[in-house]
Amino acid sequence: MDRYAPLRRRTIALVGLMGVGKSSVGRRLASALELPFRDADSEVEAAAGCSISDIFADLGEEAFREGERRVIARLLDQDPHVLATGGGAFMNPQTRELIKSKAVSVWLKADLDVLARRVSRKDTRPLLAGKDPLDVLQAQADARYPAYGEADIVVETGDAAHHVTVDQLIRALSAHLQTSEPEAPAPQGPAS
Repeated sequence: MDRYAPLRRRTIALVGLMGVGKSSVGRRLASALELPFRDADSEVEAAAGCSISDIFADLGEEAFREGERRVIARLLDQDPHVLATGGGAFMNPQTRELIKSKAVSVWLKADLDVLARRVSRKDTRPLLAGKDPLDVLQAQADARYPAYGEADIVVETGDAAHHVTVDQLIRALSAHLQTSEPEAPAPQGPAS
């Protein structure tokens, strides 16, 4: 029997702050479950024909978030896959409702110091331009954690290796599905 089959019935949407591993862990999770992987940020860039940094610079965050919402809505209409969302995507009430109705949402959560160290390695994140990463992450945590708290599952990732986080995710998803999916009713015998 394929023990991962139940995990392939719905899209798995990963939410959380920048640097938590939604894309890198998401790719590995998709591979382990033999599901396609989709990265909302990459899909937004492909749809816009330019980088997220350019979208922010030319059109602003509001235009980016609207494009992101439309892209995620399109992706959620596809066959089940693992979806890495942008850090702010789950803040949009419409996007959050779409994810809740069409996917299993997983909040990947890690200590802010760990995230600050990770995001400091690249300068491709427009929300960090010229700012202290820990200050930005703290402000985002304050603003976003209440919305992230609406996710179906929370997985504390710590600073673990990706394969450890994937194992945690699979266990959490399996446990969630066992408690959230109604069991088939027992067959009824003939009335006597």
